[in-house]
Amino acid sequence: MFKKLIAIFFAPLFFITVFSQTSTVHPKLKGWHLLNYQQDGYLGTGVKEAYELLEGRKSTTVIIAVIDSGIDTLHEDLKPALWTNPKEIPGNGKDDDGNGYTDDIHGWNFCGASNGENMAVNTHEIARVYHHWKKEFDGKQASEIAADRKFLFQQWKRSQKLLVKQYDEYVKSYPNIESFSSSLQTTNRLIITYLDKSTFTKREITTIQNVDSLGWAAAVWMDLLKKTDDTTVTNAVIISEVNTYKNNLLANKKRMEDEPVDYRGALTKDKYEDVNDSIYGNNNLYDHAGNHGTHVSGIIGAVRNNNIGVDGIVDNVRIMFIRAVPGGDEHDKDVALAIRYAVDKGAKIINMSFGKPVSPYKKMVDGAVKYAEANGVLLVHGAGNDGVDIDKEPFYPSPVFIDGTKATNYLTIGASGDYSTGSLIANFSNYGKGVDIFAPGVYINSTTFNNGYEAFDGTSMASPVAAGVAGLIKSYFPDITPEQMIDLLLKTGTAVNEPVTIPGGDKKVDMLQLCKSGKIINAYEAVKLAIKLYDKK
Repeated sequence: MFKKLIAIFFAPLFFITVFSQTSTVHPKLKGWHLLNYQQDGYLGTGVKEAYELLEGRKSTTVIIAVIDSGIDTLHEDLKPALWTNPKEIPGNGKDDDGNGYTDDIHGWNFCGASNGENMAVNTHEIARVYHHWKKEFDGKQASEIAADRKFLFQQWKRSQKLLVKQYDEYVKSYPNIESFSSSLQTTNRLIITYLDKSTFTKREITTIQNVDSLGWAAAVWMDLLKKTDDTTVTNAVIISEVNTYKNNLLANKKRMEDEPVDYRGALTKDKYEDVNDSIYGNNNLYDHAGNHGTHVSGIIGAVRNNNIGVDGIVDNVRIMFIRAVPGGDEHDKDVALAIRYAVDKGAKIINMSFGKPVSPYKKMVDGAVKYAEANGVLLVHGAGNDGVDIDKEPFYPSPVFIDGTKATNYLTIGASGDYSTGSLIANFSNYGKGVDIFAPGVYINSTTFNNGYEAFDGTSMASPVAAGVAGLIKSYFPDITPEQMIDLLLKTGTAVNEPVTIPGGDKKVDMLQLCKSGKIINAYEAVKLAIKLYDKK
């Protein structure tokens, strides 16, 4: 779950701050999440030192499923690590293993049509829930709702609340941003005409005299560009960010006013409310995959020590990929079936770097989580990037079932940084007692589409770091159970004994207020204790 961040403030002189999708941390920190503070000076996971402890020991292959947006199956640093279905013959158009999914060689895609066409975009769950059940719930009080509809009613009320908040933002901000955008375009045209070039930086407009309309235009842009520390930021970047913000505001309006298009149903043709109607989709993991799923997969399993690109965390891994997260919010049924597919095909760890604020068919997902629990499969989930307390503002999927009981095979991961990144806790990370532990999620360098490599921020990155550490341990100690794994990781994490800044604010709190363990995951210490507890050598 990673996005561009933009903060726009309006004052007599317009003010804009642009944040990059990728981190601006010094390049020397590439791979810092694999390092150890005591030996290397970075508060990473100590994966490098963990392998030193394991030297000479044999590992077994561990299958880790990644439920995400799609993957570049041809990536140079990932292709050797992909899981291949041993009972399926590639490209023969037959369901050789009899599971209902034809040619599921590296996994399955629940976001597409049987002819191979894939979803490129999707709607938001809050809009789907609000409009679908508006007729049933609008104007009702909780006391009027039947017991078996109360959870759904709660989800509808939350959707309504969130949509109203977004719509109010549109009403309040759109006139200002529209006026600002118009002025920006006018001044931009004056400057690019004068400079005879389409883009410019702060340095290139310093020589323009502060007279007439051209001088006024230069003054406006100089004021804007002075608000960012990055001297390479151009007019094109700022205009793009403003247009993105405008479009987001218009999308807020549309989500409230218009019933969302059923892009998914048009392709999958399944009976959505029936989880047993499970045979749909295709084996196309590549089209409309984007960078997200490829990046997540590389964090876990990019081939180690091959002198190509980056090193993943697990050296003996096969990545099984299930596409269930198109652009926009995932659907509960697709998530539930993706978990069940992964379990049935032998995954022992499932990474879930996605989430949303409501889950109308949570019962389906709960059933899948219980299925994974019964089969000894660990689920690892990113806590979300909204900078909120998930004990107060739930983020789904969730380990807490509708009946209030809790899964024993589920890890929720917040995103940490390093002293060198400015903060030990990422300012975007969700937090709360519903978060088990934090893991590095700032400036995490990994694989991207077309043999690319980039650094991204997010709990989407922290989750596969944690899943990778769990996979590393599982590969050397294959009999460890999910419950034992969770206990091991929470016990051996690096305790943060200094006050940390609460995400989204400036208040300092104890780390134990931000997560259950008060710790950052530590592969080195986990392996050290695993050797003591589970070593059969």
